[in-house]
Amino acid sequence: MLVISMIKISLLIIFSLLLSGCINKHGISAKYYSDCKEYYDLQGYYHKECGEDDIITYKEMGEALKKKEPEPTGNVY
Repeated sequence: MLVISMIKISLLIIFSLLLSGCINKHGISAKYYSDCKEYYDLQGYYHKECGEDDIITYKEMGEALKKKEPEPTGNVY
């Protein structure tokens, strides 16, 4: 009985930690709305720099999920 309650408590703690970040259009961050820096440079091009407060971006998640094949160590015929 004690083991089951410990499992429930540990699962509750894990889920609360996983859901503590906010999911926005850049990825998972500490804030829902990212502080974006918007400006025009001297040539008139528009720049928008966002995502400095992101914990993980969707691009990083995709790269982490890709399986990397190991390099061959010797000659294989």
